[in-house]
Amino acid sequence: MKKIISIFSVVLAAAAFAPSCTNLESEMYNVINPGIFPKNEEDAKALVTSAAYAPFRSNWYSGLYTSAQGGIHVISDMSSDIGYCQWNDAVWPDMIGVNFTANSGGLTAAYSNYIRDISKMTLTMERIADVPMNDNTKARLNAELHCGRGWLAYTLYDMYGPIQIASLDLLNNPLSDEVAPRVSQEEMVKFIEDDMNAAIAGLPATYKVSDTNYGRYTKGLAYTVLMKLYMHEKNWAKAVECGRELMKPEYGYQLMDNYKDIFTLENEGNAETIWACVCSRSVNQQMWQAHVLSSEYPTHNPNIQKWGGYRVLWSFYHTFNPADKRLEVLVGEFTAEDGTVYNEQNPGSVLVKGAMPVKYGEDPDATGEESQIDWIVYRYADVLTLLSEAIVRQGNAVTQEAVDLLNMVHTRAGLPAYTTADFAGADEFLEAVLTERGHELWFEGVRRSDLIRYGRYIEYVRKYKNSPTAQDYMTLMPLPQSVINESKGKIAQNPGY
Repeated sequence: MKKIISIFSVVLAAAAFAPSCTNLESEMYNVINPGIFPKNEEDAKALVTSAAYAPFRSNWYSGLYTSAQGGIHVISDMSSDIGYCQWNDAVWPDMIGVNFTANSGGLTAAYSNYIRDISKMTLTMERIADVPMNDNTKARLNAELHCGRGWLAYTLYDMYGPIQIASLDLLNNPLSDEVAPRVSQEEMVKFIEDDMNAAIAGLPATYKVSDTNYGRYTKGLAYTVLMKLYMHEKNWAKAVECGRELMKPEYGYQLMDNYKDIFTLENEGNAETIWACVCSRSVNQQMWQAHVLSSEYPTHNPNIQKWGGYRVLWSFYHTFNPADKRLEVLVGEFTAEDGTVYNEQNPGSVLVKGAMPVKYGEDPDATGEESQIDWIVYRYADVLTLLSEAIVRQGNAVTQEAVDLLNMVHTRAGLPAYTTADFAGADEFLEAVLTERGHELWFEGVRRSDLIRYGRYIEYVRKYKNSPTAQDYMTLMPLPQSVINESKGKIAQNPGY
């Protein structure tokens, strides 16, 4: 049931003021301020929804998970050894060719567009503090704010390094000339960790798709973000703790039987989904198939828009075992309605740069580029493969537990199970995990982070993208030049830019 609250901004109707014979001071009722809003529990809920959820959308061309250039999954895979766009080489050349600069709009937009939401969530915590409401409701709303703030902070940290974090005192003095500083790495990690732990303390383990609150933040989401933070920091022991926590029965996560069924309208809210951007015909709509499908590709719904852009490079496609069931939705060959067979040998204009990453099923009601199918952000297969990696990195040894975890994902794809004897040592196992995560999670926003953690990012983009401009410092993306300029030198750019 699509019950995620759809109010991402709160608008009060303007009201004219009427002077009285005893009070000639005008009162402005058309400006929202803490003196008049929020006043009650419903106000607080609306304000929290606006602050905590607005960045995490897949809504046409807006949100961190848009299918357009600002989407995290698009940035991650287009700037790695996996992704490409066929429209032409002039589309996002800095992103695709790994030629990052402080004026690369597609790469810096996430910082420009969403850094302010960190402050918005901080202010909202203060503004709901004295609102009279049920104690349990207030605790949950505060936990949602901590979850959203910590998650957004992690997302920006992963891309840009330590970010600017404004204190509450500074936020409450908007006329000040003071510039919010970039915090240290230690402060950044503690900020995210503290927020996620606060979220864990106040959120339910999970919501079922039938729950009215499905789509709101959960303890499962908070632990997933925390696990990713610990993987980023190479704190393997804490990552293992988070992964094992998420395997507990109270969360109810389990893999779907068939990979291709995960991303369909009829299986929204399946047990593999940890968190998804809830989409609908009336509110959020994602555009994945429009960006991916070519007009020659046959669909049951003839009204789906097909721009034929995104591709998975042939070099990556060839790393798959031909028997891998995940290739059912990573299309390297298909027959068009006119009988033409398109493949690498006969690409036409359809498969020039690589295979078609269909992944998501059709929306039978789509009339153009929009789709009401929920956009999955995190799922259980991601956690299981990260846990297998963390266990082996922690002990520098291949264990049966790690092999079993990897096999849960590997055998689901129709491939023979691994045994411990298949790996000469930890390094060989970790190579298998990196390959598995690539085959499982293409265009789900993890490839760049995975390659950086393995120390392969720049090496792989030079090799597979033939990028002469990729430099070692580009493991961090640049802050927007506008931020540097507006700070009058108080904010330092990432090294190398």
